[in-house]
Amino acid sequence: MTGEVAVLGAGMHPWGKWGRSFVEYGTVAARAALADAGVDWRDVGSIVGADTVRGGYPGHVAGATFAKALGWQGARVTSVYAACASGAQAVGTARAQILAGLADVVLVVGADSAPKGFFRPAGGDRADDPDWLRFRVLGATNPTYFGLYARRRMAVHGDTPEDFARVKVKNSTLGELNPFARYRKRVTAEEVAASAVVADPLRLLDICATSDGGAALVLSSMEFARRHGVAEPVRIRAVSTVTPRYPNTVLDLPDIATDSAVAVAPPDETFRASIARAAYEEAGAGPEDLSFAEVYDLSTALELQWYEDLGLCGEGEAAKLLRDGVTTLGGRIPVNVSGGLASFGEAVPAQAIAQVCELVRQLRGEATDRQVEGARVGISANQGLFGHGSAVIAVR
Repeated sequence: MTGEVAVLGAGMHPWGKWGRSFVEYGTVAARAALADAGVDWRDVGSIVGADTVRGGYPGHVAGATFAKALGWQGARVTSVYAACASGAQAVGTARAQILAGLADVVLVVGADSAPKGFFRPAGGDRADDPDWLRFRVLGATNPTYFGLYARRRMAVHGDTPEDFARVKVKNSTLGELNPFARYRKRVTAEEVAASAVVADPLRLLDICATSDGGAALVLSSMEFARRHGVAEPVRIRAVSTVTPRYPNTVLDLPDIATDSAVAVAPPDETFRASIARAAYEEAGAGPEDLSFAEVYDLSTALELQWYEDLGLCGEGEAAKLLRDGVTTLGGRIPVNVSGGLASFGEAVPAQAIAQVCELVRQLRGEATDRQVEGARVGISANQGLFGHGSAVIAVR
């Protein structure tokens, strides 16, 4: 146990394609989080910004960018980048500053203005960049990778396109109820099957979009929370940002190559499973303690994989868990009650923070029609390119 910090406020800018600067989205989310916390901006001792970096995009100093937008007031500032795990890294950095006594109140912000279509490689030759290599050498854009992963699940575990469609149907039903979601329309299995094939076997409605959006959190020490009149706040109990282990014997992001296991035996668990294990160990909890989970459904097949990586079921049992209704609202362990990326799309620096916003709303009992009854422990999980783990456990 490394110590808990309080979540006093959570705020978001709705996801969509708004055509404006990421700074505007992040500022709206930050002000909403401050208002939710009842904390004045001048009382914030540190701001941690999750960076928006893509081909020289001017967001690589996000901490200072948002500090300036909100009004310079002398706060400590930090900027972090970990691709899709940037938000979790920002939360982890803020928590460390609070526990180290560097600040009583920290504002965490992430926002993005995403391109149309899938994420493209930036120009120039970068032969030492695994992301550039998969784009330029293999032509493996994100949808290509998602399709390969789905094919692997079909071959190894017997999953079917109908199982993948069930994920989209579940998440769209919940996304319809979320005022911050981009796509607020229920989708049927027939509509998924009728949508265009993008990367066989995955269709357009199996794959998340790229989106604009922003999310923010106000974290504080437990002492500040009590002085602020919040006796029982939602608390961050664990943040996992682990890296993969050598050797990697199954083709998987963040790399597009595998290592030989001739000299060194493969690790006992996959990279994503290690992300969850580290969070559980730090929190002193296990999958049996969870009330709900928010996972990184870049594609419908990847949501199923997270069921297994989080220990919600055994290897190869994810599709059965879904078919049995265990992961839907009202089931034993609801997953992506926010609607997931299926309903939001990717706003890269914001999405891990948005996951924690959902944890907070659920644990406070403020999720209205999406509320998980009796929610006490929630986990968020995703991963970032280049080997960034990302999981947060929050409790009430």
